[in-house]
Amino acid sequence: MNDAFERLLQRAESLMARWESVLPQPLGAPDWAASVAFRYRKRGGHGVLEPVKHVAALALADLQEIDDQKDKIQRNTAHFVQGLPANNVLLTGARGTGKSSLIKACLNAYAAQGLRLIEVDKADLVDLPDIVDVVADRPEKFIVFCDDLSFEDGEPGYKALKSILDGSVAAATPNVLIYATSNRRHLLPEYMKENLSYTHTADGEVHPGEAVEEKISLSERFGLWVSFYPFSQDEYLSVAYQWLGHHGVPEAEFEQARPQALVWALERGSRSGRVAYQFARYYAGERASQASGR
Repeated sequence: MNDAFERLLQRAESLMARWESVLPQPLGAPDWAASVAFRYRKRGGHGVLEPVKHVAALALADLQEIDDQKDKIQRNTAHFVQGLPANNVLLTGARGTGKSSLIKACLNAYAAQGLRLIEVDKADLVDLPDIVDVVADRPEKFIVFCDDLSFEDGEPGYKALKSILDGSVAAATPNVLIYATSNRRHLLPEYMKENLSYTHTADGEVHPGEAVEEKISLSERFGLWVSFYPFSQDEYLSVAYQWLGHHGVPEAEFEQARPQALVWALERGSRSGRVAYQFARYYAGERASQASGR
């Protein structure tokens, strides 16, 4: 009888252990000394903050032709690090113009003063309260970074982010801000039929309909909007030359590289900082390869 009871008890304990393994676990703190940047990831259904081993070595001086945007983001970040009032930030506009690079460069600029970054995918935004709980008592300042953020109608992360931005994060935890990048100003798809919902008063004043108001309401919860625009040809070439110099190409060769830089942008259908950076890497690599005879 005792043996049967022992076997039953062991089976019950095994079953409990299996159940516990699949139940949500409290988010644990990572080794904060391991990095200045972390990623929130789901592993077996459990959230984990993983240190980023190789943080992009971008400096603010590396980012050209976006001086106004750089100034706004840098000032907001400096205020945040100094414990002064600062805003959640939405960076929107043309692809490849330096939105996410600017955030990474700010991290490198202020990491020595206690700035840290946590990257969160939009699908995991519903877990943001757990992340905030883990960092709330830390002495560092944390930017929660959501890259390339956009939502389709009905996605759960949309309402979660909307409620989080409505003052609750900043009020409860002054060491947390949200920085998000997006190609969409209002973060949701916009349709022509929604224009039909606009109403007009007798004196001609225009009022958006409920569907439009709902889409605008999320982006309005970010205190600071920073817009990025497509580069002109001169701006594109200026950035390309800057990255050529960064990769060891002498200034005397810049004019020689100009036609290739323009063709490179034409083939990709875009003049942006990203395209300029990619061209500079290609050109510098080809130049080094020819010099070594490979």
